[in-house]
Amino acid sequence: MEKKIILEETQDTPKIILDKENGLFEISGRSLPENAIKFFAPILNWMEDYLKSPNQVTIFEFKLDYFNSASIKSIYEIIKVLEKISKNNFQVNIIWYYVNDDELIKNRGLEIKEMLDVPFDLKLY
Repeated sequence: MEKKIILEETQDTPKIILDKENGLFEISGRSLPENAIKFFAPILNWMEDYLKSPNQVTIFEFKLDYFNSASIKSIYEIIKVLEKISKNNFQVNIIWYYVNDDELIKNRGLEIKEMLDVPFDLKLY
């Protein structure tokens, strides 16, 4: 398993931190890559590897300002992997941040929370 993935934010892609050793898991910024499936493929592959040997506690933070519909599908797939980890008796907590007036981000977080059975907190930032 690749130890970690750290991608800096660009104009069209989010910052990604997947660092098992330090327990840092974050997707933040804007997500509108030209090809979301291609962009998120290595991240999903890393998550599938992480599923085989996760940390006892995984706190995954989503701090997205904007995302397109293709990105949210990939984000949902990442959260489905986190749900599997949780069902294997590991502690998982998803923190979905949204800014005060951003109903779209907040509501999308609420929708995901309803669809999956995994600890999921919405937090204002």
